[in-house]
Amino acid sequence: MKLVTTTFVSLDGVYQGPGSPDEDRSDGFSRGGWFVPYLEPGFLAQAKTWLEQADGLLLGRRTYESFSRDWPEMNKPDDAIGLLMNRLPKYVASATLAKAEWGPVTVLRGDALQEIEALKARAGRELQVHGSGSLARSLLAAGLVDELRLVVAPVIVGTGHRLFADSGVATAMRALRNDTTPGGLNIQVFERVGAPYYQVFQRP
Repeated sequence: MKLVTTTFVSLDGVYQGPGSPDEDRSDGFSRGGWFVPYLEPGFLAQAKTWLEQADGLLLGRRTYESFSRDWPEMNKPDDAIGLLMNRLPKYVASATLAKAEWGPVTVLRGDALQEIEALKARAGRELQVHGSGSLARSLLAAGLVDELRLVVAPVIVGTGHRLFADSGVATAMRALRNDTTPGGLNIQVFERVGAPYYQVFQRP
Protein backbone atom coordinates (compact mmCIF):
# COMPACT_ATOMS: atom_id res chain seq x y z
CA MET A 1 0.00 0.00 0.00
CA LYS A 2 1.06 3.55 -0.61
CA LEU A 3 1.43 5.58 2.60
CA VAL A 4 -0.27 8.95 2.29
CA THR A 5 -0.48 11.66 4.94
CA THR A 6 -3.22 14.31 4.91
CA THR A 7 -2.67 17.19 7.32
CA PHE A 8 -4.58 20.40 7.91
CA VAL A 9 -2.06 23.17 8.62
CA SER A 10 -2.08 26.92 9.11
CA LEU A 11 0.20 29.29 7.23
CA ASP A 12 2.68 29.06 10.10
CA GLY A 13 2.62 25.24 10.05
CA VAL A 14 0.37 24.57 13.07
CA TYR A 15 -1.63 21.33 12.90
CA GLN A 16 -3.00 21.32 16.45
CA GLY A 17 -6.74 21.55 17.05
CA PRO A 18 -8.05 22.46 13.60
CA GLY A 19 -11.60 21.22 14.25
CA SER A 20 -12.80 22.83 17.48
CA PRO A 21 -11.60 24.72 20.58
CA ASP A 22 -11.72 21.52 22.65
CA GLU A 23 -10.19 19.14 20.12
CA ASP A 24 -6.66 19.35 21.52
CA ARG A 25 -5.81 21.62 24.45
CA SER A 26 -2.46 19.95 25.21
CA ASP A 27 0.34 22.28 26.33
CA GLY A 28 -2.23 24.98 27.03
CA PHE A 29 -3.36 25.40 23.43
CA SER A 30 -6.45 27.63 23.31
CA ARG A 31 -6.82 28.54 19.63
CA GLY A 32 -8.50 25.42 18.27
CA GLY A 33 -11.10 25.55 15.52
CA TRP A 34 -9.04 27.71 13.14
CA PHE A 35 -9.67 25.42 10.12
CA VAL A 36 -13.47 25.28 10.28
CA PRO A 37 -14.30 28.75 8.84
CA TYR A 38 -12.82 27.69 5.48
CA LEU A 39 -14.79 24.47 5.01
CA GLU A 40 -17.27 24.33 2.14
CA PRO A 41 -18.93 21.63 0.01
CA GLY A 42 -16.17 21.55 -2.60
CA PHE A 43 -13.50 20.59 -0.10
CA LEU A 44 -15.78 18.05 1.61
CA ALA A 45 -16.22 16.42 -1.80
CA GLN A 46 -12.42 16.30 -2.16
CA ALA A 47 -12.08 14.74 1.30
CA LYS A 48 -14.61 12.07 0.32
CA THR A 49 -12.71 11.33 -2.91
CA TRP A 50 -9.48 10.89 -0.96
CA LEU A 51 -11.11 8.56 1.58
CA GLU A 52 -12.52 6.43 -1.20
CA GLN A 53 -8.92 5.61 -2.19
CA ALA A 54 -8.05 4.26 1.27
CA ASP A 55 -7.78 0.62 2.31
CA GLY A 56 -6.84 1.56 5.86
CA LEU A 57 -6.34 4.45 8.28
CA LEU A 58 -3.12 4.85 10.27
CA LEU A 59 -3.53 7.03 13.37
CA GLY A 60 -1.61 8.15 16.42
CA ARG A 61 -3.06 7.58 19.89
CA ARG A 62 -4.29 11.12 20.50
CA THR A 63 -5.98 11.38 17.10
CA TYR A 64 -7.55 7.93 17.49
CA GLU A 65 -8.99 8.87 20.88
CA SER A 66 -10.36 12.13 19.48
CA PHE A 67 -11.81 10.47 16.38
CA SER A 68 -13.33 7.62 18.42
CA ARG A 69 -15.34 10.15 20.43
CA ASP A 70 -16.81 11.89 17.40
CA TRP A 71 -16.95 9.70 14.30
CA PRO A 72 -19.19 6.89 15.65
CA GLU A 73 -21.94 9.50 15.93
CA MET A 74 -21.50 10.41 12.25
CA ASN A 75 -22.79 7.15 10.84
CA LYS A 76 -25.97 8.34 9.14
CA PRO A 77 -26.89 6.98 5.67
CA ASP A 78 -26.48 10.46 4.14
CA ASP A 79 -23.03 11.06 5.67
CA ALA A 80 -20.67 9.53 3.10
CA ILE A 81 -17.48 10.62 4.88
CA GLY A 82 -18.74 9.34 8.23
CA LEU A 83 -19.67 5.98 6.75
CA LEU A 84 -16.20 5.63 5.22
CA MET A 85 -14.38 6.64 8.41
CA ASN A 86 -16.35 4.16 10.48
CA ARG A 87 -16.04 1.29 8.00
CA LEU A 88 -12.32 1.48 7.16
CA PRO A 89 -9.78 -0.64 9.09
CA LYS A 90 -7.86 1.46 11.61
CA TYR A 91 -4.25 0.92 12.73
CA VAL A 92 -3.14 2.81 15.81
CA ALA A 93 0.56 3.32 16.50
CA SER A 94 0.65 3.37 20.30
CA ALA A 95 2.21 1.52 23.21
CA THR A 96 -0.01 3.33 25.73
CA LEU A 97 -3.55 3.18 24.32
CA ALA A 98 -5.71 1.79 27.12
CA LYS A 99 -8.74 0.74 25.08
CA ALA A 100 -9.62 0.65 21.42
CA GLU A 101 -13.36 0.30 20.82
CA TRP A 102 -13.78 2.19 17.54
CA GLY A 103 -13.18 -0.53 15.01
CA PRO A 104 -12.29 -2.39 13.05
CA VAL A 105 -9.01 -1.59 14.79
CA THR A 106 -5.53 -3.04 15.28
CA VAL A 107 -3.17 -1.49 17.82
CA LEU A 108 0.49 -1.51 16.78
CA ARG A 109 2.21 -1.93 20.15
CA GLY A 110 5.60 -3.18 18.94
CA ASP A 111 8.21 -1.31 16.93
CA ALA A 112 5.82 1.09 15.18
CA LEU A 113 8.02 1.82 12.18
CA GLN A 114 8.65 -1.86 11.49
CA GLU A 115 4.96 -2.68 11.79
CA ILE A 116 4.06 0.20 9.47
CA GLU A 117 6.62 -1.02 6.93
CA ALA A 118 4.90 -4.42 7.07
CA LEU A 119 1.52 -2.76 6.47
CA LYS A 120 2.95 -0.93 3.47
CA ALA A 121 4.14 -4.24 2.04
CA ARG A 122 0.57 -5.54 1.90
CA ALA A 123 -1.42 -5.43 -1.32
CA GLY A 124 -3.80 -2.51 -1.51
CA ARG A 125 -4.24 1.10 -2.51
CA GLU A 126 -3.59 3.74 0.17
CA LEU A 127 -2.80 3.55 3.86
CA GLN A 128 -3.86 7.05 4.95
CA VAL A 129 -2.74 9.11 7.91
CA HIS A 130 -5.27 11.80 8.90
CA GLY A 131 -4.29 14.37 11.49
CA SER A 132 -1.77 12.64 13.76
CA GLY A 133 0.83 15.36 13.17
CA SER A 134 3.42 13.86 15.50
CA LEU A 135 3.11 10.47 13.79
CA ALA A 136 3.25 12.09 10.34
CA ARG A 137 6.45 13.89 11.32
CA SER A 138 8.05 10.62 12.46
CA LEU A 139 7.01 8.86 9.26
CA LEU A 140 8.47 11.65 7.14
CA ALA A 141 11.74 11.46 9.04
CA ALA A 142 11.85 7.68 8.52
CA GLY A 143 11.28 8.04 4.78
CA LEU A 144 8.04 6.03 4.89
CA VAL A 145 5.71 8.67 3.44
CA ASP A 146 5.06 8.22 -0.27
CA GLU A 147 2.68 11.13 -0.72
CA LEU A 148 2.19 14.26 1.39
CA ARG A 149 -1.13 16.12 1.20
CA LEU A 150 -1.22 19.50 2.90
CA VAL A 151 -4.44 21.48 3.20
CA VAL A 152 -3.32 24.98 4.15
CA ALA A 153 -5.78 27.37 5.80
CA PRO A 154 -5.17 31.10 5.21
CA VAL A 155 -4.64 31.88 8.88
CA ILE A 156 -1.63 32.43 11.16
CA VAL A 157 -2.42 30.65 14.41
CA GLY A 158 0.68 31.98 16.15
CA THR A 159 1.20 29.11 18.58
CA GLY A 160 0.67 25.36 18.79
CA HIS A 161 2.28 22.13 17.62
CA ARG A 162 3.90 22.46 14.20
CA LEU A 163 4.20 19.80 11.52
CA PHE A 164 7.83 20.50 10.66
CA ALA A 165 10.24 20.70 13.56
CA ASP A 166 13.17 23.11 13.72
CA SER A 167 15.51 20.19 13.05
CA GLY A 168 14.52 17.25 10.90
CA VAL A 169 15.52 15.02 8.04
CA ALA A 170 16.15 16.91 4.79
CA THR A 171 13.85 15.50 2.11
CA ALA A 172 13.23 16.41 -1.52
CA MET A 173 9.64 16.39 -2.75
CA ARG A 174 8.03 16.67 -6.18
CA ALA A 175 4.94 18.85 -6.49
CA LEU A 176 1.95 17.02 -7.95
CA ARG A 177 -0.83 19.52 -7.29
CA ASN A 178 -1.42 23.06 -6.06
CA ASP A 179 -4.85 24.66 -6.17
CA THR A 180 -7.26 26.64 -3.99
CA THR A 181 -10.82 25.82 -2.97
CA PRO A 182 -13.64 28.40 -3.10
CA GLY A 183 -13.38 28.66 0.69
CA GLY A 184 -9.70 29.65 0.52
CA LEU A 185 -7.99 26.37 1.43
CA ASN A 186 -4.80 25.72 -0.54
CA ILE A 187 -4.36 22.04 -1.46
CA GLN A 188 -0.74 21.01 -1.96
CA VAL A 189 0.18 17.44 -2.91
CA PHE A 190 3.78 16.17 -3.05
CA GLU A 191 5.50 12.84 -3.61
CA ARG A 192 8.73 11.99 -1.86
CA VAL A 193 11.79 11.95 -4.12
CA GLY A 194 14.61 11.28 -1.64
CA ALA A 195 17.55 13.29 -0.43
CA PRO A 196 17.70 16.91 -1.66
CA TYR A 197 20.59 18.23 -3.69
CA TYR A 198 22.17 21.66 -3.45
CA GLN A 199 23.59 24.07 -6.00
CA VAL A 200 25.23 27.49 -6.02
CA PHE A 201 23.37 30.29 -7.78
CA GLN A 202 25.27 31.53 -10.81
CA ARG A 203 24.52 35.02 -12.06
CA PRO A 204 23.55 34.97 -15.78
